[in-house]
Amino acid sequence: MPDSARRPRGGRRRARVAVEIPEEYVDGFAEALAEVSQTGRRLTRDEIDARRALGERAAEHGYSLRRVVAAHLSAACAAWPTLPGAASAATAREMSAVTAGVLEAVRQAVDATSEGYDYAQRLAVRQEEAARREFVDDLLYGRSNLNRLAERAERFGLRLAYEHAAAVATGPEPYDDTHPVTRRVEQALVARFGARRILLATKEGRLICVAPGSQDDMLAYFAEQARAATDGGRVAIGRAHPGPGGVVHSYEEALNALDLAERMPLTTPVLYAADLLVFPVLTRDRHAMADLVRTALGPLRDARGGAQPLLDTLWAYFDSGCVAAETARRLRLGVRTVTYRLDRIKTLTGSDPADPLHRYVLHTAVIGAKLLDWPTKEL
Repeated sequence: MPDSARRPRGGRRRARVAVEIPEEYVDGFAEALAEVSQTGRRLTRDEIDARRALGERAAEHGYSLRRVVAAHLSAACAAWPTLPGAASAATAREMSAVTAGVLEAVRQAVDATSEGYDYAQRLAVRQEEAARREFVDDLLYGRSNLNRLAERAERFGLRLAYEHAAAVATGPEPYDDTHPVTRRVEQALVARFGARRILLATKEGRLICVAPGSQDDMLAYFAEQARAATDGGRVAIGRAHPGPGGVVHSYEEALNALDLAERMPLTTPVLYAADLLVFPVLTRDRHAMADLVRTALGPLRDARGGAQPLLDTLWAYFDSGCVAAETARRLRLGVRTVTYRLDRIKTLTGSDPADPLHRYVLHTAVIGAKLLDWPTKEL
């Protein structure tokens, strides 16, 4: 095909590339190729540094790497017919040497440009991660100006003027933002609800999810996915509260629920802070609760083996609906052993676990003992 028939198409192609990315990103490239074609040299350090800097600038300005590379290849194609070395090559060997040198220079330029582009991308990701981590810390600890915090939250898909609730999940090992468990849970949430309105993060080895308070299904689904990903871990969900400070409140409720589950202990895999409000009430007056534990359960210390076996029996007895046979099954004891222990408790404390009034006092005291870690700790 004649050169005159080829040139218009090439001209249109170069014009299209120029529209996609400014010519400044290939400044000096054609001149460098011209010298390479004449001398056979490689690109200098300064030329490579210039390509790398242009790659960084392209990433910062939002141009894709494909467009940057395409611009360099188009520039090389456009410059080839006018390269001095190609025009003066007298033999096929000389032309081959010029071609090899120019292609190597193009490879160096593209490699340096890509390196600069990748560096800018990694830097942007690190900066974004740092900003996200700082936001999560401020959000969960309430250390930032609340108005400013609400403005920053918009960037991460949260509108803190509305109610939000927090859920916290734990598992057999600590988790961070790059852990496979975190990625698995995040992918499941995004696939179902989209990337907006939900914030998934990690803090102190735990998975944390913040979602609108009106969307109970989001946190319920998070709990389901977190338990599956952590091989049966435990999840606590705080109540929904309005405003930037509401997230902190909900997060603390979830943490307190997890702590309570460890001390009681509670076997429920998904804990709702709303269902556990009685426990903070019981421990609000710590002095009064300690006095109740000492008075109602203190005599159990005089039993053979100490208070702990009898305390465990009371806990299982109340937890099983005051059924001796079920208590024995849970403790892996004989029914006669359980009834003997209950009689011993009645003798030592003067309170009968089968009596409704005594049962209420003893049950409250047993809960208090769990919360205060008695008898391990002195009250």
